[in-house]
Amino acid sequence: MGNGVEAALVSFGSGLIIISIIALFTPSIKEGARNLRGAVARKELPKWTLFAGALGGSFVAVQTHIVPLIGVAIYSVASIAGQTAASLVVDRIGLTGGGKKHITPRRIAAAFFTVFAVFISVYDRIDARNLSLIAVFMGCVAGAIVGVQRAMNGQINEYSHQSFTTSLLNFIMGTTFLVIFLSILVLINSEELVPLPAGPWWIYTGGVIGVIYIAFTSTIVQHLGVLTFTLFSVGGQLVGSLLIDLYSPTYGVQVSMYLVTGIAMTYVGVIVGGVNNSQGRKRLTHK
Repeated sequence: MGNGVEAALVSFGSGLIIISIIALFTPSIKEGARNLRGAVARKELPKWTLFAGALGGSFVAVQTHIVPLIGVAIYSVASIAGQTAASLVVDRIGLTGGGKKHITPRRIAAAFFTVFAVFISVYDRIDARNLSLIAVFMGCVAGAIVGVQRAMNGQINEYSHQSFTTSLLNFIMGTTFLVIFLSILVLINSEELVPLPAGPWWIYTGGVIGVIYIAFTSTIVQHLGVLTFTLFSVGGQLVGSLLIDLYSPTYGVQVSMYLVTGIAMTYVGVIVGGVNNSQGRKRLTHK
């Protein structure tokens, strides 16, 4: 499409359509919405938490403008650095609703190790010429946004008791944000609307995958915490990218040992940071 924000809107919008249709015929999703309204009315759940989906939309907006400046490889490292840093903080605060976790040397080491693993995995694709430090910083900010969004989704899910209700709320907020953002870009002549591509049907399934992803993650972070989930998630992303590169390689791009090494290192980071998490949380909760 040549328009990253509009492409994101198509993805969010398609996901919103699907989850809205499902919600019409699923009593449990409606019950989850009632649970949220009740929690907000009783002031158990802060209203600002409901805007978690807008963070997802803002992440896409930042990413769209930063990647062309620093490239996918450096952006990946900056984004993961932001995610892990934010994950340590929101776990310590207990924003997920699943209990607080200490910021221990072990967890900090796991975070640094995972960022280094991502750096290794993209090392052969890094081009540091004319590198914008401000753009790198914004990449870190984009990653931090994701970490905070995951924590907020966990808290929403604690009160909705229905993960697909959490997903529905995310897509409503995310789609709304992107509609407003894209409208502003069009009005200031920064972007132009383009017709939808007539590509294969499966390119429009990203939103559906997003619905399932949000529903699952909002439940998982309550039990694992945001940092541990982020470590596992990074490993899964790298494995997924390896499989895609092997099955449908991009022209001129070869699978390197850097990527394979980075994947192995990522799971070492998971092992380093994933042990004794539950005990740490229990100790802090008792305090």
